[in-house]
Amino acid sequence: MKTKIEWCDYTINPVKGLCPMACDYCYARRMYKRFKWPERLEFQYAHFRHEIGRIKKPSRIFVGSTMELFGEWINSAWMRDIFEAISHYPQHTFIFLTKKPQNLHARSPFPDNCWVGASCIGDLAFIRAADHLSMVEAKVKFISFEPLRGWDFSATMDANDQNLSIEYILKDAGINWVIIGQQTPVKATTTPKIEWIREIVEAADLACAPVFLKENLSKLLKPVPGGLFIAKDVMRADSWLRQEFPK
Repeated sequence: MKTKIEWCDYTINPVKGLCPMACDYCYARRMYKRFKWPERLEFQYAHFRHEIGRIKKPSRIFVGSTMELFGEWINSAWMRDIFEAISHYPQHTFIFLTKKPQNLHARSPFPDNCWVGASCIGDLAFIRAADHLSMVEAKVKFISFEPLRGWDFSATMDANDQNLSIEYILKDAGINWVIIGQQTPVKATTTPKIEWIREIVEAADLACAPVFLKENLSKLLKPVPGGLFIAKDVMRADSWLRQEFPK
């Protein structure tokens, strides 16, 4: 279906049910509980193929927006069928995002029309995710810092007696896209600090990784002419935020 997620055009969920990841910030989990939707996991292959077939224009499709597809609870045959279906639609870009990057290598290498990323809420999760993504083959590998709930990279490195930079980690893992956003609904207690965002964006620039800032950061990141967070594409009128995509 059409989506309000800014970095994709559509979302399709081939596996329905209450996601066992049980993230405390998960919007889908709240909806399942509120509307009393069926919680049992069910693979809906026919629905998946039908929904893809309805999309005529080449599009970015986020697969599994309400379900962790790389969890141990997902039948391996389901994943084989998902990627088999994807092979019939080379005109589309299929985006996979996981909180279990340690399981990505089992599906590597990914088809050329797949973008593969890991969701990280802080610096330690980022370091671990990048390590796992370094062993994955995909045309586009990305990190999604959403929600960005904490960041103290220097302290984490000092505690582990390592002398690594964010730029080095991004390059070493082959990360070629970075997304940053905050927890929704937006609250003062969960709003990331500008300093966190600035450090990540500056490192991404040094690593030549495009940056996509979610709209929910717009009130936090004030527009300053020529500023770090201003969109480089001045032809875009719908947003002043940097919202770049991999080439």
